[in-house]
Amino acid sequence: MEASQPAGVQKGRGAASNGASRFSQLVRTAEHDGWDLEEDPLPAVQTTLIPERAKTILSRNDSPDIPFEYSLNVYRGCEHGCIYCYARPSHAYHGLSPGLDFETKLFYKPEAATLLRAELSRTGFKVSPINLGGNTDPYQPCEKQLKLTRAVMAVLLEARCPFVVVTKGTLVLRDLDLLQELARHQLVAVYVSLTTLDNATKRILEPRTGSPLARLKVIRTLTEAGVPVGVNASPMIPFINDHELEHILEAARDAGAIRASTILVRLPREVSPLFREWLAAHFPDRAQRVMHAIQSAHGGQDYQAAWGQRFTGTGPMAELLRSRFMLACRRLGLMTGERIALDVSGFRPPSVAGQGQLF
Repeated sequence: MEASQPAGVQKGRGAASNGASRFSQLVRTAEHDGWDLEEDPLPAVQTTLIPERAKTILSRNDSPDIPFEYSLNVYRGCEHGCIYCYARPSHAYHGLSPGLDFETKLFYKPEAATLLRAELSRTGFKVSPINLGGNTDPYQPCEKQLKLTRAVMAVLLEARCPFVVVTKGTLVLRDLDLLQELARHQLVAVYVSLTTLDNATKRILEPRTGSPLARLKVIRTLTEAGVPVGVNASPMIPFINDHELEHILEAARDAGAIRASTILVRLPREVSPLFREWLAAHFPDRAQRVMHAIQSAHGGQDYQAAWGQRFTGTGPMAELLRSRFMLACRRLGLMTGERIALDVSGFRPPSVAGQGQLF
């Protein structure tokens, strides 16, 4: 690991640059002006919260390789700053960069709970487990202030509507009271993403997420409270963290996880150049080797988006990763495949006025 901060990389941020949106008509090119930048470090980029007046809150999924019908995201952009995040390209639709803008210009939906209440109350709504955190983390740092995820969960509890939470954030333990009640009715499962057990790797790969030990504590605390927990050992990056796969699964199992999944790193659109830039800054000695391994699983390209292959890749390296994962899960007694079962039978449309009883 690099002991000092690589040039151009800002402490606490994942992306090292802020390239133009692919829809932008303006292109910025960096030119050296002769000044010594090493003695004049870049100022820290502050986080800006931007309210978004959405008309709907539930998104329908029609991808055959994704195991949920509805997703709900109260935030766009994510301050966690994970360099590999597949959601980064979505910021281009706002005319913003998938780089630092994605981590620092965050959109939030202040009326998320009200919108959800209205959508669940519509005649003909077909209940199905909702995915919280399918695009950006519902427990990223700004949730501590905004409490939108908690408000949404309260509506889901009132409606007895099942859902899953996918997070790297330790703030999920703040809502243990709601999660316990939801779990009592078999309405929730939490999936904790655990990419590495190494703090140094975590700091540069996922700069503003909880530490590996903190995430294991989340798994343990939720399990002891009766909340079913799965672990996402994802993404696996060749020659960066893939050697940790079995150790991650074992640590999560020991903490109480009952199900596991893993995916190969995905580099769609602008994520690829950002990831290459990150590799050059932090792992110049192995950057080419890493990219060759990734390309070997995607038909010689940085990424292929074909359904059924985008999460796993193809070829010997991808097959070896899958085999290791399945062998480890069988040895550790971890479930794979289908998600933790949730109960849809108790659904009841919530009060539109918000005056219904929670229990």
